[in-house]
Amino acid sequence: MDGTSREAQINAAFVAVADTLTTDYDMVDLLHTLVQECAGILGMKAGGLMLVGGDGELQLMTSTSEAAGFVEVMQLNAAAGPCIDCFRTGVAVSVKDIAAPSRWPAFQKAALDQGFHSVLATPMKLRGKIIGTMNLFGATPEEVTGRDAAVAQALADVATIGILQERIIREGHLMEEQLHRALDSRILIEQAKGVIANELTLSMDDAFQLLRKFARDHNLTIRSVAESVSNRQVSVNQIVATTPAQNRG
Repeated sequence: MDGTSREAQINAAFVAVADTLTTDYDMVDLLHTLVQECAGILGMKAGGLMLVGGDGELQLMTSTSEAAGFVEVMQLNAAAGPCIDCFRTGVAVSVKDIAAPSRWPAFQKAALDQGFHSVLATPMKLRGKIIGTMNLFGATPEEVTGRDAAVAQALADVATIGILQERIIREGHLMEEQLHRALDSRILIEQAKGVIANELTLSMDDAFQLLRKFARDHNLTIRSVAESVSNRQVSVNQIVATTPAQNRG
C-alpha cells in the first residue's frame, strides 16, 4: 500500500469510528468498528476488545473472529497475557513473535493454536482512567512500528472519549449502566448469531455480519435486532431477505 492510500485508509478509519459517536450511539457497533478498522490498517488478522465492568474486572465485549474471542477469553480466565498486562499498566504491549520464550505460556499456546503469531495490546484510557484494552493479533511474526502503534492508540483514544464523554461522567452511574448494558447486548448478540448460524449453516462470524448489516440498513441497534431474532419477532428469512446474495456465501 502506498503512502497516499494508507493515509486515506487511516482518515477513513477515524471517520468510521467518529461516525458511530452519535448521541445514542450503539456501543457494540462502535467497539467492533474500532477493532475492525485498526486491524485493517495494521494488517492484522483479527482483534478483540475488553472493557472493565462494574465489578472492576475486564470482560470481553467484541471480537472480529471466534479465534480472537477464544484467545481473549483464555487470557481473562488465566488472568495473564499481554492484554491483561496492558490493562494493569496502562501501557501498550507488543509481542513480535508469540512463539518466542514467553512469560504467558497459556496465552502463547492458545494464540499459536488459533494461528496468531504477533500481538499488539493498546490501552483505552483518558487522563489516567483505564477502561479497557484493544487487542490486535497478527498471522505472522512481525514487529509493530511505532507509527502503527500510535495510529492504534489514537483510534482507541477517540473511542474512549466517546465512552467517557462528559454527559456520562456528569450523570455518575450512567457509565456503569452503559457498560453493563453492553455486556448484556453481547449475550443477546451471541444468542442471535447462534440462531442465524444454525438456520443458515454459517459460521458465527458470518452470522454476525448479517446481523450487523440488517441493523445498519434499518437504522436499528445491533442489540435490538439480536433481541428480536432471539425472541423470533424477526425471522432469519427477514434478515437474509435484505442482504445481498454475495454476503450469504
